[in-house]
Amino acid sequence: MKFDLDVLKTYLMNLLTTPSPTGYTDNIRKYVITELEKLNVNYTVTNKGAILVSFKGEDKSFDRVFSGHIDTLGAMVKEIKNNGALELTPVGGFMMTSIDGENCTIETLDGNSYTGTIQTIKPSVHISGDDARDLKRIAPNMEVIIDEKVFSKEDTERLGINVGDFICFDSRATITEKGFVKSRHLDDKASVAVLLTAIKYISEKNLKLPYNTHFFISTYEEVGHGAKAGLPENTKEFIAVDMGAPGPGQNSSEYAVCICAKDSSGPYDYDLRKKIVSLCKENNINYKIDIYPHYGSDASAAVNAGWNIRTALIGPGVFASHAYERTHLDSLVETLKLVLKYSETK
Repeated sequence: MKFDLDVLKTYLMNLLTTPSPTGYTDNIRKYVITELEKLNVNYTVTNKGAILVSFKGEDKSFDRVFSGHIDTLGAMVKEIKNNGALELTPVGGFMMTSIDGENCTIETLDGNSYTGTIQTIKPSVHISGDDARDLKRIAPNMEVIIDEKVFSKEDTERLGINVGDFICFDSRATITEKGFVKSRHLDDKASVAVLLTAIKYISEKNLKLPYNTHFFISTYEEVGHGAKAGLPENTKEFIAVDMGAPGPGQNSSEYAVCICAKDSSGPYDYDLRKKIVSLCKENNINYKIDIYPHYGSDASAAVNAGWNIRTALIGPGVFASHAYERTHLDSLVETLKLVLKYSETK
């Protein structure tokens, strides 16, 4: 199984540098569609904006779905303060400490963009001393300082900034010479880069697939309802391709494909997991099995919505999830190998 690593890296960097907090995903959807049209593959867009790429298989009564999500964490403007700064409300679940001091972009409804920095309301120890150090990092204690000469609420409003505008965090994406990928939003753009590479490989190699095989790119995963609707009617298997979570007390790795046995929604399908692990062993794919107690996926959302499907969760190991994240290209490659091998297997 040979594929071009540069293709995977290009997809990855293009995805990471296209802002897409949940609810503001038009630009990244357009990017993915542009790449799909270059490959001349069949796709549809659901009413909620998810992308479904479809390949016909030998058994037309059985549909297998791989999913990844292009929406990310972010924020929205909750209030314009009297000093012209912005109070924010989070989109998705992250620690406020992880965005303290981060650069960002505010996107307005009329299409204008303004840069800014997320700070606490007491950002300087020279002014506030220990009060600055001890201030609890919660949304009401954070604000966006806009890179414009604004001194009042009215100044900011004249820019066209309003409550509800999206705040996109800078990804600060980079790939080091030794293959480490450091960026925000590797959850789940690392996996989507893998899926785009798999789609390209299947299309160009004209792989024979045992079942109808679909790639579902969702847009509302971070808020819990990404895959609750829009799946093919005959879906029997749903494999969420999302991040693994290495860290203290965990078995996951930044250098392997991670296989989730259980998360906050309960155990994933036992037989499906057994089959995936066997494939890894048979094909020398580096893998780790783990449990994530504070985690949910698009597979969880689909099951909770009532879909009668068997589910699994796999993906590259992403350290410091929902903060400034890190993984290694090895982990993406192992995930890609597993996706392609599984797509060819009955």
